[in-house]
Amino acid sequence: MRTGLRRGAAGAGAEGGETAARRAGGRAASGVRGMVATARARVRQACGTSALEAGRALSTSIAMTHALIIGASGGIGSAVAQELERRGVSVTGLSRSGNGLDVTDEASVEEHLGRLEGPYDLIFCATGALEIDGASPEKTIRDLTPKAIADQVALNAIGPAMVLKHAIRLVPRREAAVMAVLSARVGSIGDNGLGGWYSYRTAKAAVNQLVHSAAIEFGRTHKKLSCVALHPGTVETAFTAKYADNHPTVSAAEAAGRLCDVFEQLTPAHSGRFFDYAMKEIPW
Repeated sequence: MRTGLRRGAAGAGAEGGETAARRAGGRAASGVRGMVATARARVRQACGTSALEAGRALSTSIAMTHALIIGASGGIGSAVAQELERRGVSVTGLSRSGNGLDVTDEASVEEHLGRLEGPYDLIFCATGALEIDGASPEKTIRDLTPKAIADQVALNAIGPAMVLKHAIRLVPRREAAVMAVLSARVGSIGDNGLGGWYSYRTAKAAVNQLVHSAAIEFGRTHKKLSCVALHPGTVETAFTAKYADNHPTVSAAEAAGRLCDVFEQLTPAHSGRFFDYAMKEIPW
């Protein structure tokens, strides 16, 4: 893994012949158009999608050759980098411990990403934290503090937003590419049936909105880009151990393999959406 520092006149007979030719050509063109329309209709019927979605569904998924991992020293980031390299992908990694990148400081993000030339067909932002400065996920709103929620939003929402802002120039405009941001199922408002975890849930809900809005904007200039939020599952780390309860956990290596499988399946039809490690869509 590399670390960051990439049309005259004619007689009546000729006119008559031309008219006949036009009519014949028109009938042929009409026939072709009819066949194309029929084929499109069949695709729409088979896929159960709109005309636009049907066309997008036929797009090829990404063939990754160069990837940029933000947060490459973390448990998930480093595991994804290793898995990508195992799959033959050239990886550039940036992190706070390895390069001094601070995603909560826009100047730092701009400086570090500004040194890269690209293009990258995958940019994965794997930064984030469950606990910051010893503040555990809140069980009740009585535990909520301004600092805890501000810290969570800064790292888990504003950070990835700055990465999206300054990394879009590193993505090809005409080739298939993916920009993915690490999110979490607990950031889903529709899936929240337990409450609690106010700061972390709020930050992840915020980053989901940022990804969705960015995907809409980026789609106007990068037609083959898929910009998504991803939930990796509950990954075994020192921090998650005391919160996993009865939820099944996976190793970072297994989580990385599943995420890389998702990267390879993503197309522009998926852009602006929220998926889990099994490519199942999660409600906002």
